[in-house]
Amino acid sequence: MAEERNLIQHRHKLYLAPLKGFTDHVFRNVFSEHFGGFDVAVAPFISSKSDTKIKRNYVKDVLPENNTGMPVIPQILSKTAEDFVFLANYLYDIGYKAVNWNLGCPFPMVAKKRRGSGMLPHTDMILEFLDTAVPALKGTMSIKIRLGWKSPDELFRLIPSLNQYDIDELMIHPRTGLQRYSGTTDLDSFEHCLEMTELPIVYNGDIRNYEDFIRLSERFNHINRWMIGRWCIANPFLPATIKSGQNHHQEKIEMLKQFHTELFQQYRIMLDGPSHLLNKMKGIWRYFSLPFDEFKKTMKRIKKSTSPDQYLDLVNQFFDNEAKWEQ
Repeated sequence: MAEERNLIQHRHKLYLAPLKGFTDHVFRNVFSEHFGGFDVAVAPFISSKSDTKIKRNYVKDVLPENNTGMPVIPQILSKTAEDFVFLANYLYDIGYKAVNWNLGCPFPMVAKKRRGSGMLPHTDMILEFLDTAVPALKGTMSIKIRLGWKSPDELFRLIPSLNQYDIDELMIHPRTGLQRYSGTTDLDSFEHCLEMTELPIVYNGDIRNYEDFIRLSERFNHINRWMIGRWCIANPFLPATIKSGQNHHQEKIEMLKQFHTELFQQYRIMLDGPSHLLNKMKGIWRYFSLPFDEFKKTMKRIKKSTSPDQYLDLVNQFFDNEAKWEQ
């Protein structure tokens, strides 16, 4: 039975979710080098513009030369089909075969402009977008989506029409936009979506540990595509554990320390000034610290550090003297 389960897991495809401010090309490359397990990453979204020229620096995060660790699918946030097509075709021209359309972002500043999940109540607008965009694309597209902005009925209403388009994948996060990341995932509504479409589905939401993956994969046993976001920052060993079926890593604290050190050094080179570096690294600890909940005082000291050198000294002291990995 164990051998059969391992064989099945090797057939699963794991996606790194797009987390704005976290899973940029530096994170993706360093993660791939130290942990592995992901087959592909969906990059954090790039907003489309009505400009007639795209500067390479604007798409720096997805330039092929900056992404050596794992395959990447660029993601575009847009409510205007023509602008989406212009940016998508630029990305195809630099080497990508597929892009992703963001219909999932739940943040109010995005949603109130009828972008991301804020577009989901407006079925006619989405279909008009696709009617214009799909035939004009030089490559293929997938869609990352939520159950709706307010209600799963919004996605239920949309799916029959989505079935008519040439879409690579539908990546479904089974929450509404209003929920953002709170509350529980609505697995019954997700299951209803599966019943309504034959499009390839990627499940995205709250795969926090290996047990979650087993539970979900047994319930949705026809799915072999899974997306993990914030919980791979909290537990970077998770994707490889899912792929192998074994939590066999040795010297986990040392691996985490090396991973953190390389992230720190890479961001030190890329970011402009110590304050940007500190903000970036302290932001990562929002999730990175979750397995170390018993060290709240140490986490507070790290987050209150005022210089990169002080920050790094505190982190290294933590890894060398205090950190214990319980997962």
